[in-house]
Amino acid sequence: MKYRVLVSAPYFLPVVDEYRKYFADHDIEPIIADVEERLEEEDLIAVLGDIDGVICGDDRFTDRAIAAAPKLKVISKWGTGIDSIDHTAAAKRNIRVCRTPDAFTEPVADTVLGYMLCFARSLPFMDRDMKKGVWQKIPGHAMNEATVGVIGVGAIGRAVLRRARPFGSVLIGNDPNVPDGFAEETGTEFTNLEDLLARSDYVSLNCDLNQTSRHLINSHTLSLMKPTAVLLNAARGPVIDEAALVDALLDGKIAGAALDVFENEPLPVDSPLRGIDNVLMAPHNSNSSPTAWKRVHLSTLDQLVAGLEA
Repeated sequence: MKYRVLVSAPYFLPVVDEYRKYFADHDIEPIIADVEERLEEEDLIAVLGDIDGVICGDDRFTDRAIAAAPKLKVISKWGTGIDSIDHTAAAKRNIRVCRTPDAFTEPVADTVLGYMLCFARSLPFMDRDMKKGVWQKIPGHAMNEATVGVIGVGAIGRAVLRRARPFGSVLIGNDPNVPDGFAEETGTEFTNLEDLLARSDYVSLNCDLNQTSRHLINSHTLSLMKPTAVLLNAARGPVIDEAALVDALLDGKIAGAALDVFENEPLPVDSPLRGIDNVLMAPHNSNSSPTAWKRVHLSTLDQLVAGLEA
């Protein structure tokens, strides 16, 4: 085979055999990684020496890892988030970094709205009580009584706001680049971060992880939120300072949180978040959609080949 390609994307590994013909047609020898969640820097250094391309998940492509791959031409990310890749190091070595934009807009937006409805109607909490034999009516509210604030109004953020609109919620957005015509289409008011946090009953994080968004939600920004507000994160874990969030939840500074992503994944078994009743959690699974997965499989492969053959 002409190209040796490391396959380390956890969502792609279970179906890799379905694409053997694709690999053969493009002279690719797939090298299957031993991985559960991601490959760390040392894991990559150990296997990248003769690799031409990678189909990766959230592997830690640091400068050291990339330096250990003299033949590497392309890193094709399965999905959207490429914050675990050192772009400067890749560019310095003329390595193409690809991803699949707008890959999981629909399932992620559905997840965010689902969490809002869970908190609005207290559904998980009444379910827990009922299963314990407790008959207690927990007060709720309707979504047309709520203000929904979205931080990061890209494809997913716009989809969240579009889903909230038919419920009659007041819609607020925060983004340095206001999408043309979107405010008029949906009735979304764009405002600064501080104002959004102060007014929103639901704060949904849908921004990329970068130098400006890392720990965007911290002790200061959490203090600006209503004590009755709920924070939702289906973006990237490090957008939130997790220790500050734990303190805010335990001190009653906010009413709850829904978290699909975490600073450290898998979430450590001793994380205090596991013991907080008003936190709903999932194992980085808001992208769950067989239809979306198949589309991303093909896009990732096509971008890999384009990089190898460039």
